[in-house]
Amino acid sequence: MEIKKKILIVDDEIDFLEVIKTRFVANNYHVITASTGEDALQKFSKENPSAVILDIMMPGIDGLSVLEKIRRVNKLIPVFITTAFSNEERFKMANKLNATGFILKTDDLKEQVANITEAIKLAEKYKE
Repeated sequence: MEIKKKILIVDDEIDFLEVIKTRFVANNYHVITASTGEDALQKFSKENPSAVILDIMMPGIDGLSVLEKIRRVNKLIPVFITTAFSNEERFKMANKLNATGFILKTDDLKEQVANITEAIKLAEKYKE
């Protein structure tokens, strides 16, 4: 039996968090969720996920700060930024911090799951 890939999903919008969690569970992922940046950093350290889906705008520690801290520890893990708003400055910052990709909350999640799965495979290939 194949070991499920672990994915950390971080979003302060509980409804979106549940929708995206359901989609990844249906695609055979083990999903860990967090609704704050602080919680995300703790779970990232403890759980060692294969990928992270990270909301850019959250109260407290925002997504860009979380991404920056993740990159200090792991430069190769796929980190996808989610947002409901396309803000060019935030996209530039996320690119500068080597975000793997972006998911607009209006996107087709089926296609995004496929993209994230491919990114995880590539990251694991380069880890070896």
